[in-house]
Amino acid sequence: MASQAIEHHRKGAEVYHGDDVCREKTMQLLRELGLPSGLLPLEDIEEVGYNHDDGFVWLTQKKKINHMFEEIKQLVSYAAEVTAFVEERKLKKITGVKARELLIWFTVVEVCVNDHSSGKKITFRTSTGLSETFPESAFEIDLHD
Repeated sequence: MASQAIEHHRKGAEVYHGDDVCREKTMQLLRELGLPSGLLPLEDIEEVGYNHDDGFVWLTQKKKINHMFEEIKQLVSYAAEVTAFVEERKLKKITGVKARELLIWFTVVEVCVNDHSSGKKITFRTSTGLSETFPESAFEIDLHD
């Protein structure tokens, strides 16, 4: 069952169903926003929606998953429902994403890509105000796999 936030933004949104098309649409949206293609490595995606007018995106999957970003040894948990408001190179007001630091899970509320002279970096901000920056390459996936 979709949350009230999703129901509120459903009118006028592009909505897709089924894992294959949802993965494709998710990667397409990430590329259009200038975000790394592997940022949302969800599994068994049931629905993806994007309300262009509000900039609201949602993804629902069959169950919560944990994903290890090997290059940076960062464990991230994705709830069965992930939502965010999107803009160029940024996800904000994110729900359903947590990152583990030592033994503590922190809720991720914003992700943004910044261009630095040394290469693109991606910054994650938590609900506690903490932030951490990583190389963008840690969140890219090889489309030829």
